[in-house]
Amino acid sequence: MMDKLLWITTILALAFLIISPAVGEEKSKFSQEEFFELSKNFFQYLKAEKYHLAGELFSSEVQEALPEEALQKMWEGLNSDLGLLKEVRVYRADTEGGYRTIYSLCEFEKAELTAKLLFSEEGKIVGFQILPSSQVEYSPPDYVEEDKIIEREIVLGIPGWELPGTLTLPQGESSFPALVLVHGSGPNDRDESIFANKPFRDLSWGLASRGIASLRYDKRTYVHGTKIKDLSRFTVEEEVIEDALAALDFLRGQKEINPQEVFVLGHSLGGQLVPEIARRDGRVAGVIILAGPTRPLSELIVEQTEYIFSLDGQIDEKEKEQLEEIKKGRNLLKNYELKEDEIVPGLGSYANYWYNLEKRNPIVEASKLSCPLLILQGARDYQVTLLDFNNWKEGLSSRDNVRFKLYPQLNHLFIAGEGKSTPEEYQSPGHVDKQVIEDITQWIKKVSQSS
Repeated sequence: MMDKLLWITTILALAFLIISPAVGEEKSKFSQEEFFELSKNFFQYLKAEKYHLAGELFSSEVQEALPEEALQKMWEGLNSDLGLLKEVRVYRADTEGGYRTIYSLCEFEKAELTAKLLFSEEGKIVGFQILPSSQVEYSPPDYVEEDKIIEREIVLGIPGWELPGTLTLPQGESSFPALVLVHGSGPNDRDESIFANKPFRDLSWGLASRGIASLRYDKRTYVHGTKIKDLSRFTVEEEVIEDALAALDFLRGQKEINPQEVFVLGHSLGGQLVPEIARRDGRVAGVIILAGPTRPLSELIVEQTEYIFSLDGQIDEKEKEQLEEIKKGRNLLKNYELKEDEIVPGLGSYANYWYNLEKRNPIVEASKLSCPLLILQGARDYQVTLLDFNNWKEGLSSRDNVRFKLYPQLNHLFIAGEGKSTPEEYQSPGHVDKQVIEDITQWIKKVSQSS
């Protein structure tokens, strides 16, 4: 789980609208330049608060599913977190699943995001997705030794859902220990880019500098959002688990990797799911959990929202209304009062997604594993809190091969800071703390030596 902004992008990814019939082989009557202009117009209408004009660019099906009021609420939420939209730069055209796809960089006052619009051959928007931007220039932390690192671009995944990724290797020809990195919520790229921060690249480069290989890849919702046809049946099985299992198999097949020393690391939602991934894989050497929740996601969203709204010392009437809507959705889920194909009030996406996720018990899954576990937590994390960390400790207290560590100054991204953590903190460039890299390195090497 990420902050309120990233939760908005998660909802957008899971509620990605692909309703109108796909473009066939017949050539569209619109040129690429005209599609670019339509994209610019859409964002200019939103910027000018002309929501009715922006909505007129939608197909009739999307207009019904995302009416003007809902579009306005979504856009105002983005403005609340990011500031006003300053500039839109259309930079790329593609064709995905028969749709003309236009990518734009949207520069807000506080951050830059990537927007993805899908158009029918009639020039109507049939899909709208906002992604964390991966365009930000990366400056490696001082604990990285770039001359010790080799990177190879790869493609993995199940047929029809292949994903691009990066295999990061230490220099040399040894049979390296390695780990697969499993993302948190939302349509993450392989670096788990969050504004100017790239925690998965920090981990990969930091570990490779110390002799440990890793595999990271773009998430399915980041690459194939246009191909997910029936979102009412979409769950974390398709979003996360299938691809993580495929990544483990792929990594073991690389000549530089010791297949007996392959680990799996999960952050946030990934941390919640890696015990199940490890159990189903049956061969991992160890599991690393970074800020893994133990409680239902909808419960955490309520807690996170209350925290964010209270940072300024008070919760205003509009925020109270939003919070009550989220609580309503949580209660409906808790009491199983929604049909699987119903959208959850305040939370978005279909109830089936939430039911499927919340029936999974990470502590029970972890207790079934015989391999060692390393569970790390930032004490300043307001998204996955000390309550979750203590739940792990209590639930696995009888195990002698589980190590826990709490970092007093680290937030949800395992970046150091002071005082209360806030959503704005993620907009400042930072790096995964060096001690986290050192602790993971020492633990992996110790487990590898003892196996």
